[in-house]
Amino acid sequence: MTTRCLLHVCLMLLFSTEISSRLCTMLHFQQNKVNKESLELLQKMSGNFPSQCINERAAFKPTQDVVQLPVSQKENAKVAIQEILQEIFNIFSKNLTQSAWDETSIVRFQNGLYQQIQRLEACLRTQMEKELTKPESEELQLTSRRVKKYFQGIDAFLEEKQYSLCAWEIIRMEIPRCFVLVDKLTGRLSN
Repeated sequence: MTTRCLLHVCLMLLFSTEISSRLCTMLHFQQNKVNKESLELLQKMSGNFPSQCINERAAFKPTQDVVQLPVSQKENAKVAIQEILQEIFNIFSKNLTQSAWDETSIVRFQNGLYQQIQRLEACLRTQMEKELTKPESEELQLTSRRVKKYFQGIDAFLEEKQYSLCAWEIIRMEIPRCFVLVDKLTGRLSN
């Protein structure tokens, strides 16, 4: 009886590892698809950039150029992608009342980000279990700090502008740069 139970547990672990491994191999394809959908939803949320916000565009000066983040290892790239998506999700979960954006597009945008974050977490969890949890590298910590600093700048800008329509529109125009980096990092994962 014990042997049978043990065999059952081993089979479940084997299948769950196989499923998680497939999640990781499909990550590049899924990420490209979600990025494209996210960019389309960002555009649908509001349409064209409001002309009354053009003068305020110069007020946003990011403290960190997110597209220039150096990430060389695959594991670090996955963590950087996850961190970027999580930060975007956090930003777009804030006070959107003044944005006057299409609510359906916002919800679909948030759902897509959330699903991709969950996929990345499953993939990373599987890899960490295989590698018996290595300590975080300095590069990973540096990348994480830079991503957080960049999004803290976005957060500070929104707060300073009291989450105004123009502030949200400026950020909506900035976020596609993050998806450019996510695409770049995702490309490294498939190499």
